[in-house]
Amino acid sequence: MKETCGTSRLQAQRHYGITSPICLAPPNGIDCIHTQKLIEAMKPFGVFEDEEQLSHRMFVLHKLNNLAKEWISELGQSKNLPPSTIANVGGKIFTFGSYRLGVHTKGADIDAVCVAPRHVERSDFFQSFFEKLKHQEAVKHLRAVEDAYVPVVKFEFDGIEIDLVFARLSMATISDSLDLRDDSCLKSLDIRCIRSLNGCRVTDQIVRLVPNLENFRLALRAIKLWAKRRGIYSNILGFLGGVSWAILVARTCQLYPNALASTLINRFFMIFSKW
Repeated sequence: MKETCGTSRLQAQRHYGITSPICLAPPNGIDCIHTQKLIEAMKPFGVFEDEEQLSHRMFVLHKLNNLAKEWISELGQSKNLPPSTIANVGGKIFTFGSYRLGVHTKGADIDAVCVAPRHVERSDFFQSFFEKLKHQEAVKHLRAVEDAYVPVVKFEFDGIEIDLVFARLSMATISDSLDLRDDSCLKSLDIRCIRSLNGCRVTDQIVRLVPNLENFRLALRAIKLWAKRRGIYSNILGFLGGVSWAILVARTCQLYPNALASTLINRFFMIFSKW
């Protein structure tokens, strides 16, 4: 984990939130020492994955992305789309949640959305794509939850647990460069597709609106660990969920844009204990 301790590498200052920062002070030597101690203290709790584990996750997502594209192309053929259209229909798997934020722990699942062009129906996703997954040797524990608030297919892909939701855009093709932050993506979508896209859109906005991503990630890892150890990390049970904790930490980062994680955690509790 790399932390910036010198003023020479401070970013050009700008407002990342709706108000001005509270403090622009750069970190000092004590902040660096405390942040390094924070990292060492968290390691025994399995909050960091090594490079091999991270590479495996990327490999699994690459395979899943190719599988989705293959399915979308095959579906186009079965629906008699012109060959020129089928060759470019695309499709893409987008991640969101803790993995997209870069704060997932060892063994954590991956939240993802399969974004498909307009010729693909939701019923296709829960039928033909479900069947395609069923025939993959690497896929285990496959199950569909169609009646959920956000309908989802849950499975384990080569040892990685994945929660995959679906969104059908009103586009003929889905390019690899598609930016889901663009509001035009939501045009003519049903509510289930909008909900499925919300995770990616919110996560991408959080990543874009924090001054220093590495400092944000380390502080959020610590806050999440603190919340889980105290049994207050669960929106299902009426507490704050992952995205809520991320938003609170992101806001703290906006108010102290040059602070390291150790300072951000201190300010986090100072601010929200008096909010």
